[in-house]
Amino acid sequence: MSASRRIWLTGASSGLGLALARELLAAGHQVALSARSSGPLLELADRWPGQVLVAPGDLTDPLQVREIGERIDRHWNALDTAILNAGTCEYLEAGRYDAALVERVIRTNLLATSQCIEVALPLLRRGVRPHLVGVGSSVTYLALPRAEAYGASKAALRYLLEALRIDLAREGIDVTLISPGFIDTPLTRRNDFPMPMRWSAERAARHILRRLPARPLEIAFPGPFIAGLLLLAHLPGRLRLALGKRLARGDRQETRP
Repeated sequence: MSASRRIWLTGASSGLGLALARELLAAGHQVALSARSSGPLLELADRWPGQVLVAPGDLTDPLQVREIGERIDRHWNALDTAILNAGTCEYLEAGRYDAALVERVIRTNLLATSQCIEVALPLLRRGVRPHLVGVGSSVTYLALPRAEAYGASKAALRYLLEALRIDLAREGIDVTLISPGFIDTPLTRRNDFPMPMRWSAERAARHILRRLPARPLEIAFPGPFIAGLLLLAHLPGRLRLALGKRLARGDRQETRP
């Protein structure tokens, strides 16, 4: 993105969001930053004075999301790009199925993003070449053990954005879905299993921002990792099930005390 744009970025306090914020600000964009924790946002505002609108809040709270939207509206009266990156991940143990865990993950990854979309769309309609961007996951290509809650939330987000892309096309609002593999973040460092082809948050942010100006339907990476997932996803169902069982056994062995 070459010309300066008015951008709302969520989940900006750590990981991929923080790396995206730094890259966007270094490129000269005006960025509204949202996250639960305001400390990292204020540090970015100090480093790039005049470019940052600090807009912290709990995105699972509809009232706080509306207040963020009103703050952006007062400040810019419009948005050119919304990058909805905030999310979480918790893994489910089938032997101790926890419906509350599933609800928490879906509330953060799907419902909070949906609330942000509701607030962002009126602002994007007043923007320049408006662009709605959502961060999903490559987990939606292939069902994986213990990822029931996370995968379901991201699969629903994929459908939401792809359907919105159709309905918003008549208004000239482009929609891009980002489907990353493993990224080195505070969240993924808690994982207790191998993460092949893991990228740094900085590398992922640079890759995403190089691709966004072309407004692709999807940005999925790393290429070899995505290709492998797609190949496995096209195996017959019984083979996918057998593979999943082997992965599940491996997880149990790795996490054994």
